[in-house]
Parts: sequence; C-alpha cells; structure tokens
Amino acid sequence: MESFHLINSTHLGRGWEDSCPLSLGGTTFLIMAYSTMLAVGLVGNTCLVLVILRQKEMRNVTNIFIVNLSFSDILMCLICLPSTIIYTLMDRWILGVGLCKLTSFAQCLSITVSIYTLVLITLERHQLIIHPTGWKPVLGHSYLAVAVTWIMGCFISLPFFSFTVVEDFSSQNLTFPTNPSDAHLVCMEEWPSNESRLSYTTSMLVFQYCLPLTIISVCYFRIFLRLSQRKDIIERTRDARQRNAKHSKRINAMLASIVALFALCWLPLNVFNTIFDWNHNVLTWCHDAVFSVCHLTAMASTCVNPIIYGFLNNNFQKELKSLLYQCRCSGVPLNYESFPLSTVSTDGTKASVVSNFSESVAISPQQLEKEVL
Repeated sequence: MESFHLINSTHLGRGWEDSCPLSLGGTTFLIMAYSTMLAVGLVGNTCLVLVILRQKEMRNVTNIFIVNLSFSDILMCLICLPSTIIYTLMDRWILGVGLCKLTSFAQCLSITVSIYTLVLITLERHQLIIHPTGWKPVLGHSYLAVAVTWIMGCFISLPFFSFTVVEDFSSQNLTFPTNPSDAHLVCMEEWPSNESRLSYTTSMLVFQYCLPLTIISVCYFRIFLRLSQRKDIIERTRDARQRNAKHSKRINAMLASIVALFALCWLPLNVFNTIFDWNHNVLTWCHDAVFSVCHLTAMASTCVNPIIYGFLNNNFQKELKSLLYQCRCSGVPLNYESFPLSTVSTDGTKASVVSNFSESVAISPQQLEKEVL
C-alpha cells in the first residue's frame, strides 16, 4: 500500500496522456459509488463504535481492536473519500496544499492502523486458541497496542507532508477537457529522486501489505490446524459443547473474513501502483480508468468492518435498535454477562487434555457470540 495516488494526480504529474479518459457516465458512476461508500462506511463504523462503547460489558480486547479498526475507517471516510469525490467531480484539485498533504497522510495512516489492527486481532485469537492455558492479553494491553499502531502509522506517513505538492499543469502540453486558460491544479507526489520514491513505495508495500498478511495467514493456518486436531475431542463431548465449538469457529471465520476482504480490496491498487512505479510503460491502455476501478475497490474496505462484524451479528443488531429507539438515561440496558473469551483462564494443573480444552470453550453460545459483541 503506497501513496494516495488520487485519480489523475500521479499520472498527470508524470506526463501521462490517457488514451481513453473517463466519460461523463463513468465519472458519474464513480461519484455515486464513492458517495455510497462514504455513507455506508461513515454511518456503519460510527454505529459500531457507539454500540461497543455504550456497554461496558462489551469492552474486551477483541472489541477494542474492532473499535480501533472502525476509527481508522472513519478517518478514511472523513478525509480521503470526500477529497476523492471532489477531485473526480472537478477534474482538478481545488482544496489547497494543506488538504492535499493531509489527504495523502491520512490515507497512509488509516491503512497502517487498519492492517496492524488486523494483525493484533489475529495474534490475540492465535494466543487464545493455540495457548489456551497461557498468557492472555487484558484491556490495558489492548489500549497500549492501539496507541502504538497510531504512533507507528503517523511516523510512517510523515514523508507525505514533505513530498506531496500541488502543481499547475495548465501551461504544459497536455490535453484537458477544460479550458486551457484555466489553472489545472494537480495533487501529486514530488520526490527528490526516483530512487528515493522507489525505496519508500517498495518498503511500504512490504511492511503495509505483504508482511502483515503473511503473519495473519500463518496464524490462521495454525489456528485451523489446532481446531482440526481438536475435532476428535469435540466429537466425544456432549451436544452443548459441540454447539459452543461451532460458535467459536463462526467467530474465527467472521474475523478471518474481515482480513481476507481487506486484503482483496487493496490487492488491485497495490498491483497497479507497483507496476506503475517500476515500469509505467506497461500501462499503455486506459490507465486512468483502470486506476479508478482499483482505487474504488480499495475504498470499499471502509465498508467491510461494519457489514461483516456489525450487521451480520445478532447482538449488534439488538443493541443498535436499543440505541436508536431508546435514550440511555431512560432505557433499560441489556443484561450482558461479563465473561468474554478474551479473559477466560484455564486451570493449567489439569492433567486431561479434554479438561483443558473444555475449560477454553465451555461457554454458552450466547457468551461466545457476545465475545465479539
């Protein structure tokens, strides 16, 4: 995941002249699609944050990480998506140098926080399932981890304040659909050298996409193997514990789906940016249209968290209805049991493997579902 690469920005800044510019219909579609993502992402993530923070019983380690993921998506919705909509509509940058730099910085920050929050969620699940009797993170650890992700994200994103500029290309020999006498401002990156740009963008691709997803894949693969090994034990337990194990698997599958969709959403843009940075001569056909589709797919990641984690979760739906139709001061709060899986400890002195496993999953289906709301 690299720089902001607003539509037409980097391409125009490097002298590109698109062979098939976006038509009026294509531009209208992009504006409507970006606007829909802005509405769904902003409303959905805000509701998810309010629902979790409204009930103290929901404030466990997993949910704190989910809230952090939503905050990073809200940042993207508040700064990056409106800028992209305006840029697409006007076909020029009219928001000034400050917002140009802030937009690039905010996107890089949001991506960094999101991907490493997904890593934290995966590591927590890995610890709970692979080492059910070992160390377990508590709420204070989650707050510290959240703070580290934001500090790291800010540090990684700092170069955009220095190397993102607004330039006027109206006087250059380029073809624009607007009046040539008008200023055609472009928000773009201007690095000291091509080598420094390639070094930064390549390192970002590795540390913002490849490395985190590799860690996540390894962890979920180990989780899958461990759950497969426990299958025989589960089959020898009673029906209630079989239902509990199914609920636990459903939760893991839901969290893994968030990661998988996030990776798929950002994959096309990463491939496009990598090809463009290393050999832009390959992109000789409709590069603006291709980039627009890739960027639109990446922005769809802001809607993944509330849709998968929120609106497909029964407890979220119930609490959201309570939030919408009742005032907190007069409404009766739902009675959640404060027994999330994040805080479950098992007795390490038990000799039986069955007992150890039972301790780690012997939670009612309702409690398992509340562990992720």
